[in-house]
Amino acid sequence: MTTNQLTDTYLHQGLRSKLAKELAEKGITDKNVLNAIEKLPRHFFLNTAFTKFAYEDKAFPIAAGQTISQPYTVAFQTQLLELKKGEKVLEIGTGSGYQTCILMEMGAKVFTIERQKELFDKTKNLLSQMGYAPKMFYDDGYKGLEVFAPFDKILVTAGAPFIPEPLKEQLKVGGRLVIPVGQGEVQEMILIEKRGASEYIQTQHGMFRFVPLLTEKNKSHY
Repeated sequence: MTTNQLTDTYLHQGLRSKLAKELAEKGITDKNVLNAIEKLPRHFFLNTAFTKFAYEDKAFPIAAGQTISQPYTVAFQTQLLELKKGEKVLEIGTGSGYQTCILMEMGAKVFTIERQKELFDKTKNLLSQMGYAPKMFYDDGYKGLEVFAPFDKILVTAGAPFIPEPLKEQLKVGGRLVIPVGQGEVQEMILIEKRGASEYIQTQHGMFRFVPLLTEKNKSHY
C-alpha cells in the first residue's frame, strides 16, 4: 500500500458524491448508508490497476480470488440491516474491508470474520493504516462468533448454499440477518428477522452475484 494510494482528493470526493446520487436513483433510500458511501474512499481498498474505476458501480477483483462487491450491493445489504448507531454487528466475510468500514462509519460495533489468511492479513493492515479497528477474526464464518453473541445484526457477504443455524442462534430477538443464499452463479438475498427464541420470519429481496462462502480456512480454490 503506497502513501499515494491512501490519498483522497477533491476528484475522488466528487466521484463519491456522484456514486451516492447514482445509488439513490437505483433505490437506496437510507440516508445514513448514502452518507457512508459518500464519505468512505473506496479507491483505498482496490489494487492500483483499478483505482481509476473505483467509483463505478461495479465489483472488482481483490486478493485470494475474491472481489470487492458492487457499491449497490453493499448499500442494498446495509440498508436491509436497518442499522442503528451503537449496534453490535457480526460480518461474515471481511474481504477488502470496504463493507466493514461502511458499517463502522454508520456507528456499528463490528466483529468481522475472514477465512482467507492472505486477505485477512492484508485487510487488517489496511484498516489499521486507515484508523479503523474492528474486532477481526481469522476463522470459519459458518460457525459465527458464539463467544461474542448475541448480535443485533448479522451480515454475510458471500454466497451461502444454506443458512447456517449458528448465525440464526447468535442473533438477538428483534435482530436481522442478511445473507445471499444459493449454490449457482447467482444467489437470492434473504432477510431473516428473529421474532422469538426460535421464531423467525424470512423474506426474499432479489437476485445478486457473490463469491462462495467457504468453510475450510485458507483453501486456495473453489
